[in-house]
Amino acid sequence: MTHRAEESLRQSDLILAEDTRRTRILLDHYTIEPRSLKSFHKHNEAARTNETRAALAAGQKVSLVADSGTPLISDPGLRLVRAAIEVGAQVVPIPGPSAALAALVGSGLDAQPFTFFGFLPRSGRGRRELVTQLALFESPKRLVGTLEELAGRLGPERGVVVARELTKIHEEFVRGTLREVAAYYDEHTPLGEVVICLAAAPEASAESFVWRQRPRRPPKSSKALPASTLARWPERVRRRRRSYTRCASVTASNATAPTRSRSR
Repeated sequence: MTHRAEESLRQSDLILAEDTRRTRILLDHYTIEPRSLKSFHKHNEAARTNETRAALAAGQKVSLVADSGTPLISDPGLRLVRAAIEVGAQVVPIPGPSAALAALVGSGLDAQPFTFFGFLPRSGRGRRELVTQLALFESPKRLVGTLEELAGRLGPERGVVVARELTKIHEEFVRGTLREVAAYYDEHTPLGEVVICLAAAPEASAESFVWRQRPRRPPKSSKALPASTLARWPERVRRRRRSYTRCASVTASNATAPTRSRSR
């Protein structure tokens, strides 16, 4: 912990902690006796934020401590920050460990550019749309299943790095292909906090790009429609029509590329 973070906790009128038991251990280590220490987690974030609003408006110093990592990054705190801004209180971020950045730096993968999505949705369309991104959190209980799902969708030879328990005693990086790393953790049960870093995907060919972009049910006519008509369409329909127009212009010069598909 930095000296700045230590001093901030010493001067706080109120310390909000995701886990007061863990934060108490930290405070005792630095011999900090808090004026007030309260829990602040996803189950009471809304209520605790309302309680704290008056203290923020009165100019009291409130510190927010995440259990592991940085507040708001896949952790509670957004409501509190917004409440502070609304009452005119100053919001001062004090940088600390960030598992996503630490995993990326230690992975050996190209760090620029990268995309971070926090925890994957457990199921459904949202999960299917995000599995091609680069850096994400995952529960150790779901790690093997997620790696196997990624291998099925992206190919078993796609490069991956799994970083576990970063900045802690049992910090670990496991590098390899999706197939190899999934097999490793199938035999060695993972514990603690996990970050998955996916290697960049190889560039897709023009034909595959056109195939992905073409809508499943293109409009019957490619003629331009009046702006007044388009304005009444839902946004998703307008996006689909724009996508179809782009694909039509690309495929016009490629006689072998498919120009229509049907869903059965």
